[in-house]
Amino acid sequence: MEHKYVYLFSEGNASMRDLLGGKGANLAEMTSLGLPVPFGFTVSTEACNRYYACGKVIEEEIITQIFDALAKTEADAGKRFGDPANPFLVSVRSGARASMPGMMDTILNLGLNDETVVGLANLTNNERFAFDSYRRFIQMFSEVVMEVEKSKFDEIFDDVKRQNGCKLDTELTAENLKEIVRRYKILYEVEKNMPFPQDPKVQLLEAIKAVFRSWDNPRAIIYRRKNDIPSEWGTAVNVQSMVFGNMGDDCGTGVAFTRNPSTGEARLYGEFLMNAQGEDVVAGIRTPSPIEALKDSQPEVYAQFAAIANKLETHYRDMQDMEFTIEHGRLFMLQTRNGKRTAAAALQIAVDMVNEGMITREEALMKIDPRSLDSLLHPKFEPEALEKAEPIATGLPASPGAACGKIYFNAADAIEAKKRGEKVILVRLETSPEDIEGMYAAEGVLTARGGMTSHAAVVARGMGTCCVAGCSDVIIVEKNRTFSTTTGYKFHEGDWISLDGSTGNVYGTALPTIEAQVSGNFATIMEWADSVRTLKVRTNADNPHDAEVAVKFGAEGLGLCRTEHMFFDENRIPAVREMIVAKDETTRRRALAKLLPMQRSDFKGIYKAMGGRPVTIRFLDPPLHEFLPTEDSDIRALAKEMGLAFEELKLAVVNLHEFNPMLGHRGCRLAVTYPEIAEMQTRAVIEAAIETRKEEGIAVIPEIMIPLVGDPKELKYVKMVVDRTAQQVMQERDMDLPYRVGTMIEVPRAALIADHIAKYAEFFSFGTNDLSQMTFGFSRDDAGKFLEDYYKKKIFEFDPFSRVDQEGVGRLMKMAAELGRSTRPDIKMGICGEHGGDPSSIEFCQKIGLNYVSCSPFRVPIARLAAAQAKIKVG
Repeated sequence: MEHKYVYLFSEGNASMRDLLGGKGANLAEMTSLGLPVPFGFTVSTEACNRYYACGKVIEEEIITQIFDALAKTEADAGKRFGDPANPFLVSVRSGARASMPGMMDTILNLGLNDETVVGLANLTNNERFAFDSYRRFIQMFSEVVMEVEKSKFDEIFDDVKRQNGCKLDTELTAENLKEIVRRYKILYEVEKNMPFPQDPKVQLLEAIKAVFRSWDNPRAIIYRRKNDIPSEWGTAVNVQSMVFGNMGDDCGTGVAFTRNPSTGEARLYGEFLMNAQGEDVVAGIRTPSPIEALKDSQPEVYAQFAAIANKLETHYRDMQDMEFTIEHGRLFMLQTRNGKRTAAAALQIAVDMVNEGMITREEALMKIDPRSLDSLLHPKFEPEALEKAEPIATGLPASPGAACGKIYFNAADAIEAKKRGEKVILVRLETSPEDIEGMYAAEGVLTARGGMTSHAAVVARGMGTCCVAGCSDVIIVEKNRTFSTTTGYKFHEGDWISLDGSTGNVYGTALPTIEAQVSGNFATIMEWADSVRTLKVRTNADNPHDAEVAVKFGAEGLGLCRTEHMFFDENRIPAVREMIVAKDETTRRRALAKLLPMQRSDFKGIYKAMGGRPVTIRFLDPPLHEFLPTEDSDIRALAKEMGLAFEELKLAVVNLHEFNPMLGHRGCRLAVTYPEIAEMQTRAVIEAAIETRKEEGIAVIPEIMIPLVGDPKELKYVKMVVDRTAQQVMQERDMDLPYRVGTMIEVPRAALIADHIAKYAEFFSFGTNDLSQMTFGFSRDDAGKFLEDYYKKKIFEFDPFSRVDQEGVGRLMKMAAELGRSTRPDIKMGICGEHGGDPSSIEFCQKIGLNYVSCSPFRVPIARLAAAQAKIKVG
């Protein structure tokens, strides 16, 4: 039996979304509901995949089905394709199962040629309308299908208007439009070396091929990558009978929503134009009227449309975005879909629909994109100012929000500028831990290098600071304190720029910002999410301020405190450096003794901020060379400051140099070589917990996390140091204190032998940043240089660092979880990499049975909602 690739609207329904795409499934569903939908058919997503499988060719079997469906649609419409007397015209639209803004634009009036345009003019007794439709079709087909530049047609159109003294398009006569058609056809022949196609069937097949091609255009690929849409989905093509909104003053076209997409207000919202086609509404050439005005000009049509809108919203149980056309006073529905909305509107609509009894709380939660909550928690630019601004460069949207300030090129200058009351943008080639204070001083951070999980991106997200990373359009010359762009702009220290961390755009001027506002609906949605989810949500925080922010956002614990971030304070770095260059244990312990009260104070502040919630503290992780300068001039200055000879400090720097420091002397390896570091950190953790209990009455159960373990004996050794020191402190303070020792699973070997590691670990925390790096063998800071080639050549569809790679990294996680439980059934497991705030990764964590996810403070609400959705979907 022949496989079916083409479906009439009367043969489908809403459940066939995967096959017919969102638009085709909804047109079929509206047809089955008896709504006034122009006849048509859908070429399925399977046909798109066959097109690519066959080397970008439509097979004869599919062509036959297309023309069979066309014949049935002609019969339904009572017209025939290419008939000069009674021509049948169609629109061609793309329609993937998920909305895809990067896909092909609509083609209207397909089927017109030099003969049928005359027939249409005679049939409608409206020559101007016919040739207006023909010129639109030639331009759309040429631009969208054959990729001829739009501006070349616009030049001709504007020239004819100018020659005939026309200000408005509607002032052009039929003869003027004939002249435009003639010149358009000449332009097409010049550009394509062939006449404009006159056979409507050739036009149709070329348009269908163009829709299929658009599935793989650069815009679509980037959109899919950002929105978790696999390439194997393909797109469908919808071929629909034309109805005309531009045949006279009793005709029109419009777009409307069943609720306001900006605010969520429960009333019809939209606009329409009389005597116009669809593209006129969005082109901005004419000013549309608000949908309410249709009540005055076409009261019966308005009443019918309002009833249909209500019926569709009730049927789909969601706010609808609808397109319609009025032809001689008769209403036709061209499309309906779940409408896109702002985050604020999404919350309002969800809460209202529950209160109206239309949907359940669980359904309401599933209608909100967790990532959209970001926009409610960060500043944004004033819309009017943003609309007028042109970006001078674009990087990666590493941390959301909007920021403007004066440029400074190092942390020290940024800090001083902040003290003077200036707003600061820190501009760096890339950031390192010693830039943290400067990042705190800055409104936003711009780096020329690095990816979405680079140091700048991770730290900025934790702080809630706007960040644009990996901006290769920017060329920084730090010694001159300048940067220029590939677009020809140059900026000096103290110049103003603005960053949009939600889009990656950089603007060469100061744009006004508005603060984020959170409504009561936000709290309602969070309460509903918390009542559903089973995954706990913790935060990654390295100081009391970030911990307090996270608790306000609903964090139930602290899943990662990176102790090394505490060492870069200007009052502490000297003691850290003294410890690093120490030649013997005695000198090293003397330096560590200076750090002990500082670490203890930090931990007390964090314990107090977390109010008795679990706190996981990761011991020192980065290689020691990160705390020392590399340039001779900086080494010389530091040697003088430390009272050392230049040669002595230079030797220490050289000795610490590693060819691959991320796989070098770091993590638990430092504690094996220098157990006194682990002793100091354990003492600080336990003493702080005891003092917090005595002074604040807060019962703290610290969780000490040993990083980078790849062998159970490593963990056994460091745990022995921790336990011995903890017992000693408890004896000194005369207080018993429960605590836990666990490890990060971030080395692939640790995942493979997790059952052995679980003998010594009371909890696992998956460090998916390093686990992804080591599993792929990619440096996350350097992979951006070649990943674009991987995307273009279809090796990768997604950034492997933006979400958990479930096939590889995920398999290691699942294996480690199962092995760990086989040894220690009550072992607690979570994730503390940046993936802890990614919705698709959170769903995966639910599937493999983790206990919690941990993410940066401003991602906590996103994780709470995503965890609830994961529970609803996975169970």
